[in-house]
Amino acid sequence: MAKTILVTGAAGFIGSHVSQALTGRGDRVVGLDNLDPYYDPAIKRRNLAEVRAALPTGASFTVVQGDIRNRELVEALFARQRFDAIVHLAGLASVRYSIGRAARYNDVNVGGSIHLLDAAIKQGETGKSPNFIFASTSSVYGDTERIPFLENDPCDRPLAPYPASKRAVELLGYASHNAHGLDFTALRFFTVYGPRNRPDMMAHMLLDSVTKGRELELFAGGQLKRDWTYVDDIVQGVVAAVDRRLGYQTINLGRGEPVLLADFVEIAEKLAGGRASVRNTARPAADVEATFANIDRARELLGYAPSTSVAEGMGRVWEWYRGVYGP
Repeated sequence: MAKTILVTGAAGFIGSHVSQALTGRGDRVVGLDNLDPYYDPAIKRRNLAEVRAALPTGASFTVVQGDIRNRELVEALFARQRFDAIVHLAGLASVRYSIGRAARYNDVNVGGSIHLLDAAIKQGETGKSPNFIFASTSSVYGDTERIPFLENDPCDRPLAPYPASKRAVELLGYASHNAHGLDFTALRFFTVYGPRNRPDMMAHMLLDSVTKGRELELFAGGQLKRDWTYVDDIVQGVVAAVDRRLGYQTINLGRGEPVLLADFVEIAEKLAGGRASVRNTARPAADVEATFANIDRARELLGYAPSTSVAEGMGRVWEWYRGVYGP
């Protein structure tokens, strides 16, 4: 049976892919996005156009331009219709950019999320509350010594305001579940890449460096490891979470296969037929040496099965990049 789903951040990288997957299977999607100018809003409009172009006949995709910090707007959305699920992807991103901007990250990521939680709880007072799926981050683990990362790690020492704000919403989700019975699943995304990558994300910046000669900072000489996870695999996990009411859960969504940053650079260079212009710098204090997802819980609860290798995924990114930005 088709669901009615609110997707916040629907115009973004992951949000547009999630919206496309949900409408593609027949769900009714209401997208909420404020087209924040953190990066060019024209890119977000292009993402939305691509979702609309892929809509099956009779599919429903409505986009509301607005901010999750606007409580009245959020309440009005819930007054107009009942949602079966919320996929909450909106928020300010970037670990390093968040440093020195704690107030803003708290305002958007925490304050805006509270408005959505409150609306979901209120809906539950007169019927069934929506299944709340929250986009969290592997950064909540901080500089943990446990490898691979396990969901039951303490996650009490974030290295920057961004992961602190995400962890705060996870805890508010638990409080909402405990007090009101809200089903809340926090999906901890690892390093997501794919077509429609934001311009500030590594895969995009790397191809810019190879093709346009733009200098790229390479931390620790490329000796950091990241659990690169292709966007289609992430979307598979998100859609599976939409369909499962799990009470309260935190779940890692990664590939479970860390790749050396230097090797990731080499893959991109071979695809693009050039060399990246890199400047080696020290690892920032807010970054960790490695990320590595234990995905046993995702496999068990979501049937999650990431299938895209980094080489295959970057090949798709390169094809997309060439089509949008030229050789």
